[in-house]
Amino acid sequence: MKKYNYVINGVSYEVTISEESDFSAKVEVNGELYTVEKRKSGKGGESTPVARPRVATPAPAAAAAPVAAAPRPAAANTAGGDAMPSPLPGVVTKVAVSQGQQVKEGDLVVVLESMKMENELKAPRSGRIVSVNCAQGQQVIEGDILLVIGD
Repeated sequence: MKKYNYVINGVSYEVTISEESDFSAKVEVNGELYTVEKRKSGKGGESTPVARPRVATPAPAAAAAPVAAAPRPAAANTAGGDAMPSPLPGVVTKVAVSQGQQVKEGDLVVVLESMKMENELKAPRSGRIVSVNCAQGQQVIEGDILLVIGD
């Protein structure tokens, strides 16, 4: 099992590669499991499997201290309000509110670009913005908490 920490567009990802073959790998990214197909483009555009090098297995070493992953936006504290999760993965292009601001149901709060389309996210209810957990340019995945609206 291999563990890596990557920072992409300012967002930290903990990646664990468990099962791996010449054709695919089981990859866990921030707790989400994916099966990834390994391919290399050959002549004429056909895909061929990528062979992985043979590596000797080292002798077991003393257990290392686990690496703590940076908290995901989805792990944001929602005490004192209702969390507004991202409905899809994308990049935050605009944050139209700030902490402490009063909003009405239907007010524009965040603009999220996904698959080259801008999605205007509206406040699901009236209230005060307890916390803003995203920033312009930040990449988010579905379910990440963008902000928290309280009374």
